[in-house]
Amino acid sequence: MATTAHHLSLLSSCAPAVPAAIASTNRRRKLSPQAGQALEKLSHAIEYLTDEYIHENGPMSASDGSIKAVQLLMSLNRQVYMECPVVPSFRDRCRSFIHSCLK
Repeated sequence: MATTAHHLSLLSSCAPAVPAAIASTNRRRKLSPQAGQALEKLSHAIEYLTDEYIHENGPMSASDGSIKAVQLLMSLNRQVYMECPVVPSFRDRCRSFIHSCLK
């Protein structure tokens, strides 16, 4: 089990960095059925490739094709998610409601 966690942390450290603007926004997004299906399939593919890589127990390197494939899938996963519209927070909705009442 510790080996699995170790491999996953190494795998995530090899993944391309997420821009600070994206990482700092902890906002929900409204997923269309198509985006939801795409995210589900991408997640399954990432999980499958990661599991296969872990069970091979080979040395991990950033130039490995399996790592590059997982990085590509993770990048596509983020891209699909970030293209979905942001759901306004409760605070934003209240602010908008109060602003519309004051007009």
